[in-house]
Amino acid sequence: MTSTPRIAILVGSTRTGRNSAGVARWVLDRAARRSDATFEVVDLADHPLPHLDEALPPRMQQYENPLAWEWSRLIDGFDGYVVVTPEYNHAPAAVLKNAMDWLYHEWADKAVGFVGYGVQGGSRAVEQLRLVAGELQLADVRTQVGLSLYDDFEEFARLAPRARHEGDLDAMLDELVAWSVALATVRERRAAVAAA
Repeated sequence: MTSTPRIAILVGSTRTGRNSAGVARWVLDRAARRSDATFEVVDLADHPLPHLDEALPPRMQQYENPLAWEWSRLIDGFDGYVVVTPEYNHAPAAVLKNAMDWLYHEWADKAVGFVGYGVQGGSRAVEQLRLVAGELQLADVRTQVGLSLYDDFEEFARLAPRARHEGDLDAMLDELVAWSVALATVRERRAAVAAA
C-alpha cells in the first residue's frame, strides 16, 4: 500500500435505469472531501464478466479468460472497497456476486464497507454480502448505510438522502480507512512470508 489507501467504490448493478450509479456518485462526492484516502468509482457495467466459468478455482489465480486478468489487476490495486448494492428479491444483484466470485487473493486481507438501497435499505442484500466477504477474507466494517427507496429517493429514482445518512457514511468511511491502513501490514507480512 502507498502512504494513502486507495478505495474503490463498486457500482453493484448494471440494470437499465439503475440507482446504484447515482448512489456511488453521492458516496464519491462525500468521500472526496477526505484527505486520508483516495477514492475511485469502479462500475461493473464497464467490466462485463461472464458467469464464472473458469476450470480452476479463483484461489489458483490461473485465469483463462483475459477479462478475468483485467478484473484481477484492477481489484488487486485497491486497499479497500465500498460496495454499493441494490436489493433484489432479498439479495444482492447477481452481477455483483459474480464479480466477487471471480477472484480470491485480490480481495483477501482488505476492508469493505456497504451502502445498500431498497425497500428495506438494502439490509438483506448487505447481510448476504457480509457472509461472502468473510469467505473472501474481506474485513467488513460494522457501520453501513441503508437508503430507503421510499424515504431517500424521489419517485424511486432520484437520490435525495435524508441528512442522517451523511453521518452514517462518514462513520463507515472512518472505519473503512482505518481498517484499510491496518490490513496493509497483514498483506505485507503475508508477502514477506511467501517470499522467504
